[in-house]
Amino acid sequence: MTKSPNSIGSKQVADDALQSIFGRKKVVIGVVHLAPLPGAPRYDGEAVEAIYQRGLDDAKAYLDGGCDGVIVENHGDVPFAKPDDIGPETSAYMSVVSDRIRREIGRPIGINVLANASIPALSIASASGASFVRINQWANAYVANEGFIEGEAARAMRFRARLRANGIRIFADAHVKHGAHAIVGDRPVEEQVKDLVFFDADAVIATGQRTGHAADLGYIRMIKDAAGLPTLVGSGVTPENANDILDIVDGVIVASSLKHDGVWWNQVDPLRVKAFISGLKR
Repeated sequence: MTKSPNSIGSKQVADDALQSIFGRKKVVIGVVHLAPLPGAPRYDGEAVEAIYQRGLDDAKAYLDGGCDGVIVENHGDVPFAKPDDIGPETSAYMSVVSDRIRREIGRPIGINVLANASIPALSIASASGASFVRINQWANAYVANEGFIEGEAARAMRFRARLRANGIRIFADAHVKHGAHAIVGDRPVEEQVKDLVFFDADAVIATGQRTGHAADLGYIRMIKDAAGLPTLVGSGVTPENANDILDIVDGVIVASSLKHDGVWWNQVDPLRVKAFISGLKR
């Protein structure tokens, strides 16, 4: 991994994560929302092979439609647990399905374990050959649906080092959705974004207020300007706003608008994916 000095003392920063992983900018990453996994409250006894196949089908729909990669996420495990309350079964099942997806699609994949579970995410990424993890709260702290959530950077980076898995990149959310940030409200959002950079994130993700909610373009531009890193938008991306967003940032993470009926818990609609990609001016 090529590194070069930046302006923060002797700190070293990695090369462009998106270019390194995907070989391009203006990437489109689809999210595979896994059905409830065994151990989750909404799991109803469905055969795990059926869960794996649904995840694989969604990944194929994204990639066949022209997306550059996918993020595998345990979005069916509502209500989400705090990081230390997530059982080993989640990592086990997600490792299996993630490995199958990576082998089948032959494209980069990422891992997101909700809520904010960096250690399981890095474990799954290492086991399955994933290229990156998404961590929703990397630095500082906020109050989420799950309660008080602290930044994971310190223990995550040490765990990654123990795994000898430094090639797994960190995609960190800025001022992440589904939460209140009053506890750090005395610090401008721009400064909170710079904290992600200071704590060695490789890419920054801007979001709206909730799943499927689009952030204001001025807000997105502010995040991008403050980051100085590859920046993506991770919620509310639609065919109607995608080009405006990609005029500002380096990539988008999209799911809800590409599902049947535009509903996040439905499966991916291949026709929506193809229409979305064909409408981009990248």
